[in-house]
Amino acid sequence: MGDGISMKAGIVGGAGYTGGELLRLLVHHPNVDIVFVHSNSQAGKPVYAVHKDLLGDTELSFTDTLQADVDVLFLCVGHGEAKKFVEASDLPQHIKVIDLSQDFRWNESITEATVSGAGRTFVYGLPELQRNAIKEAENIANPGCFATAIQLALLPLAAEKLLTEAVHVSGITGSTGAGQSLSATSHYSWRSSNISNYKVLNHQHLHELRRTLQGLQQEKLPEINFVPYRGPFTRGILCTSYLRSSLSQSEATALYEAYYKEHPFVSISSTTPDLKQVVNTNKCLLYIEKQGDNLVITSMIDNLLKGASGQAVQNMNLLFGLNERAGLNLKASAF
Repeated sequence: MGDGISMKAGIVGGAGYTGGELLRLLVHHPNVDIVFVHSNSQAGKPVYAVHKDLLGDTELSFTDTLQADVDVLFLCVGHGEAKKFVEASDLPQHIKVIDLSQDFRWNESITEATVSGAGRTFVYGLPELQRNAIKEAENIANPGCFATAIQLALLPLAAEKLLTEAVHVSGITGSTGAGQSLSATSHYSWRSSNISNYKVLNHQHLHELRRTLQGLQQEKLPEINFVPYRGPFTRGILCTSYLRSSLSQSEATALYEAYYKEHPFVSISSTTPDLKQVVNTNKCLLYIEKQGDNLVITSMIDNLLKGASGQAVQNMNLLFGLNERAGLNLKASAF
């Protein structure tokens, strides 16, 4: 399928943050026709009644019925619901599924996993890890947001088997990472002017990033310690990863530049970046520095784009032979 071909897409779970972000991308994607947007809670309402910024961009309405005449189906439902949906829906095999939940990420192999009862094989969709496998895939398990930011910080080291010392990571995320449903730690009055850590050394994304890094490194993987924080802002992730390394800063920078040379959404910054440089984009920025014996890698992404819906569209582009950047030439807010 080439760049002149239009494909049909469906979205399940279109009323949440990732569903809304996906709609914003696909409405303006040059190769996509959105056939339906599924939501049990909002069925019958115009899409712009929920995602108010889409007023004037689309006349689509939410529906509670599925249509089979699509080429690709995006699942933007909650964790645990995607697998149930696939198992219960008896989807035609020609439909490629891109799941944004964690339900199909838990395979032991990086490249694929046959999920019992679902009858489908999912490839782990981190393009900077395995672009070619994604191109040949039938279904994609989209990576987690923190997992994406941390893996992009460590992939070049793992590829050269240079993760020989314990890795320490701290990361902060915006409130949209918690989903649209209100909770005690996501509403404005709690989040504003506040910060807290959570799931210390026990975040669920550790499983997938350890699996990825082990697959590259082959040798024994050192301890990876991760402390996540809830930030007083809406979107974006900033992670700082550090480990003892014999690489000089110039050697490390050359290693990272070579690894990401052919990957359009990852850039190496020569100066300390800030989060607004990636918010509202599909970019990942990396900043590398050497402090004493420690190699320090700062990575930052937009959790709803490169960490979720943007990466899902990037995967769709690869699946269907489109330009990898199609529909993703987005503008950062900057200020």
